[in-house]
Amino acid sequence: MSRYAEVIVPLGLNATFTYIIPPGLTDSISVGSRVIVPFGKSKFYTAIVTAFPLKAPDNVEPKEISAVLDPSPIVRHPQLKLWNWIADYYLAAIGDVYRAAVPSGLKIESETSVMLDPSFDFTDSDNYTKLEIEVLQHIDHEKSMSVSSLEKNLGRNNLTPVINRLIERGAVSVSEKLVERYCARKETFVTLAMPVDAAFEKLKKSRAGTTLLQGYLQISELLRRPGNPSEVTRQQLAERTGIATAHIRELERKGVFALTERSVNRFNFSGISDGKLPVLSEKQADALDQIHKSWLSHDVTLLHGVTSSGKTEIYIHLIDFVLKSGRRAFYLVPEIALTTQLTERLQNVFGDRVLIYHSKFSDNERVDIWKKLLDTSAPCVVIGARSAVFLPFGNLGLVIVDEEHESSYKQSDPAPRYNARDVAVVLASLHGAKTLLGSATPSIETNYKALSGKFGHVRLMTRYNDAKLPTIEITDLKQARDNREYRAPFALSTIRAANLALNGGNQVIFFQNRRGFAPIARCTACSWSPRCEFCDVAMTYHKSTRQLVCHYCGATHTLPTVCPQCHEPKIEIYGFGTERIEDIVSSTFEKRKVLRMDLDTTRNKEGHARIISDFSSKKADILVGTQMVTKGLDFDGVSVVGVLNADTMINIPDFRSAERSFNMLEQVSGRAGRRSDVDGKVIIQTHDPSHPVLKFVAKHDYDGFYAHELEERRTFSYPPFTRIINIYLKHRDLQTVKTVSDLYASNLRDLLGRRVNGPEEPIVSRIQSLYIRKLMLKIETGASMTKVKELLRDLNARLCESYPEVKRTLIYYDVDPV
Repeated sequence: MSRYAEVIVPLGLNATFTYIIPPGLTDSISVGSRVIVPFGKSKFYTAIVTAFPLKAPDNVEPKEISAVLDPSPIVRHPQLKLWNWIADYYLAAIGDVYRAAVPSGLKIESETSVMLDPSFDFTDSDNYTKLEIEVLQHIDHEKSMSVSSLEKNLGRNNLTPVINRLIERGAVSVSEKLVERYCARKETFVTLAMPVDAAFEKLKKSRAGTTLLQGYLQISELLRRPGNPSEVTRQQLAERTGIATAHIRELERKGVFALTERSVNRFNFSGISDGKLPVLSEKQADALDQIHKSWLSHDVTLLHGVTSSGKTEIYIHLIDFVLKSGRRAFYLVPEIALTTQLTERLQNVFGDRVLIYHSKFSDNERVDIWKKLLDTSAPCVVIGARSAVFLPFGNLGLVIVDEEHESSYKQSDPAPRYNARDVAVVLASLHGAKTLLGSATPSIETNYKALSGKFGHVRLMTRYNDAKLPTIEITDLKQARDNREYRAPFALSTIRAANLALNGGNQVIFFQNRRGFAPIARCTACSWSPRCEFCDVAMTYHKSTRQLVCHYCGATHTLPTVCPQCHEPKIEIYGFGTERIEDIVSSTFEKRKVLRMDLDTTRNKEGHARIISDFSSKKADILVGTQMVTKGLDFDGVSVVGVLNADTMINIPDFRSAERSFNMLEQVSGRAGRRSDVDGKVIIQTHDPSHPVLKFVAKHDYDGFYAHELEERRTFSYPPFTRIINIYLKHRDLQTVKTVSDLYASNLRDLLGRRVNGPEEPIVSRIQSLYIRKLMLKIETGASMTKVKELLRDLNARLCESYPEVKRTLIYYDVDPV
């Protein structure tokens, strides 16, 4: 009798699939195992086993599992439960969740290779298009090429239709081969193969050999650990002695050393930790005690602490408590940039028990962390950004979500569109762990839950060492221009304040939430402005590359010297991005070292760490940056922060714009005056100084802002008084997307009535050649979201069956958008 396994494949499919377990593999498969399965006509994928059904589904002839990849599961039971929760809650395909959760290095897939048919004759090339001939020539030169390699070599996307035509005409053939992307790191270890005295006697005539032996003994003594007293790496030995590895191999041949090679984890900590916990102030110690008491009655607690109040020190004490109880901790941060400073602080206390995980790591590095968490049950703390919620945690005791209000916790594209903060809370509950949400400016929904008693609530409203909150100065740019006190993009008062700080030996941060050199290029003669051919947005000019760049799809063009519309050489650039601000700051504050921190300067893995380290160690005087500089970074030398244009944040037409603006302005102001002996000052430049958000920021009045914003939300039925689901419809044809969105809205109103808003055209109504329409559902908090989601899925299936144009339209959901 056949045995069956139900599996998830890494494709955007909201279904599991049943396969036959071959008799020889029965005992080696468990829930969570990686298996290779055939899928479709010729593809193979790495699937994850989720269950063992007693029989196959009706009217289905299951295929056999091809191979089992591991001796034990690589996904734990709580992970599979979390995947299912994410798929259900965020209306995502379970295959998309698997694809997002597991590093690519653990997903072996078949790759299509294209070969020239032996009978193909190039003399018949007149019957082929120019592109087809180029494809054939590349294949002929390489003998066999993957589709992805062809696309890369030719600089073209989606060559599949071309290859299909060539297959139909018998010019090429294809085959599938399995490709594994993970490559283990190998290390060669050296051990002494004979007694020390005998070794020295044997090497007495060899200066290099004696030096190597002495170096070996010195290193092995330094690294001496119980059960492994004398093992050093070949690289350590070569670096210590300055002698080439060829000499080490020579000593192996003489029987002095034994060399062994094995796979090692890439993240073995080799630094020194003192194990000392930070000393808490009386108010920090009281907050810590309140958190422990809160957890007696609540699984989730909010720590509302003003900027520089010392929340991180409290987190370290909580982590220490959990590790000493033999359990693990997970420290979730919103930005990769934060992991640099946090890692150093935590490693100083916890040493090699600190692990880091984020998307800037390579596939191999992420697989190593994944395997380390699976292979050992030792207590540790994992610091990670959004994707770290998917790690195979075991024995989890604590989850800390720092800066819980941050919108960057929300994954927007691709699916699944989850919020890592909320997923982390569910992750903790699946493990029976406690959750601490920390923020100086809690999100409206989180604060509402804390004040209503659903979450525990602890406040820490004074800065560490009684440092003062910075004074806020609102600068009216219109008035500065009228008084000729303006030198773009600065009011002269901002320049004077910055100079005063710099001359006093302090540092300055300038915040501009727009990267690039200038957001607008325009012809002064006819007003022509370059726009992206694939998206309905203006292109941003980047001076460093002399390119116009679309920040939505990445398309690039050279800035023309002559207007293509009126043919006049009158194209100028307008506005200020961080790249241009950096240039202006460098010329305005001469002899001052300036750093820039934005997406363009932090693309590689070391970018964040380098900039943060240089600014922290005062190798630079001024830091120019986007919102990256607002998020929890600790620079004790900063006394002035300048917000160059608050209007770009507070005037966005979105129900969360006031909340986002208050949070960002309050957070960036928190970078100033973090020492008790430095008075901080924040200058906010705006054309609308009377805006309500700025009045609350000027007083550091979170409670007042919260009360004002909550009343606005209540009046217009927004969260926390409703739940929001946005439905996006995309199609390459404008008329089709209009027709389908109207059809969708009409059918939804029949089911949900006035809860349906739209369809509307978003601010950016076309991205990557797809026209967009949006519907918004406002669902009462007391309504059953499960029923709403069932209605949405049923409606989608019914409309796809009845209307072909609906099936050809990309439709997806964004639950709890931010």
